[in-house]
Amino acid sequence: MLNPWFFMSLVSNTARLSTALQILIFLPLTLATLSRHAFLLQSLLLSIHALIHGTMTLLWGSQALSVLQVPMHPFLLLLCFNIFSATVNPWLLTAADWWGKALVYSGPVFIGMEGMSSLLVAQKLGQEGKKVFEMGESYQFGMLIVAAVAYVFSAWWIVDSYPTAASSPLSSTLLGVALTAFLFLTVIGFVMRRTNIIESSSLALFMAYNVWFAPLLPNILPHFQTLTNFVVNTLPKPVLIALLYRLTILHLASRILPTIGADSWESEEGVDDGWDDRPTSTLTKLLLTYRQSIFVTVYSHLLLLDHSSQIWWRWMNIFFTLVIWSIELLVSSEDDAVADKWKMD
Repeated sequence: MLNPWFFMSLVSNTARLSTALQILIFLPLTLATLSRHAFLLQSLLLSIHALIHGTMTLLWGSQALSVLQVPMHPFLLLLCFNIFSATVNPWLLTAADWWGKALVYSGPVFIGMEGMSSLLVAQKLGQEGKKVFEMGESYQFGMLIVAAVAYVFSAWWIVDSYPTAASSPLSSTLLGVALTAFLFLTVIGFVMRRTNIIESSSLALFMAYNVWFAPLLPNILPHFQTLTNFVVNTLPKPVLIALLYRLTILHLASRILPTIGADSWESEEGVDDGWDDRPTSTLTKLLLTYRQSIFVTVYSHLLLLDHSSQIWWRWMNIFFTLVIWSIELLVSSEDDAVADKWKMD
């Protein structure tokens, strides 16, 4: 006999997947077939719905909410198409414009969150790598191979991306400065015993990813004849990759944050056998509760970026992360117990 809890979890997870796919398809569909204003209005409606859904989840917490929200996205899509099939109310256009400005101005926030989350995940990988190193020589050899593969793949990725990344004298200069700064910080970290090869190689992959500037605009607004053709050929793949990376890195960081604290290394459950009272746990709970709102806003922001804008935002991401890493390497106290456990001895 099928377990009711298992059945409800299966239905709830299927509903969440359906919701994510609807958002992935409906936003670029509106942008491609109607107009920028229609896209912004659709994004605004989805964001408002996501906030309401997150608040109800926070207060109620029932898995049924995931199922009940599935029809809302097609309804909002049809509503948006209906609104723009005739003369649009000026108030709606004004609201769409203001929402577009909010998305544009939120760019630095998204970049900062992505950069800090990437650094946090890289440091967590370095910490886990330290544990593997302590398991024996064979494990050390394996981790050295993994780090070497990451370094080599990062170098190949950067070299392969160089013709596009260094399309102008300024871009090539920024690339040289970024690589020099990364190598310098890596050496400083090794000398000061504040980092390890796992953390460094992870950041090398992060840099290579951000140097990779795939064409964005041609994938956003192509012509299509059927919805199937749209799903297969038109979905902006570089945007989806950037969205996947940003959401994944934010999710991983939200899971890591509760483990960081003055007593977080005393035991896995903390001093009080739980993390519920920690500020980082409250932040994590809010991030996970309103993750659909973050999904919609991040995706909408990425869809608004043209190729040139995406390039400069990625350069800012690279240098912001390097600055934060340099501060972390230089400011960490040698007698800080938490930092000592976090880093490789």
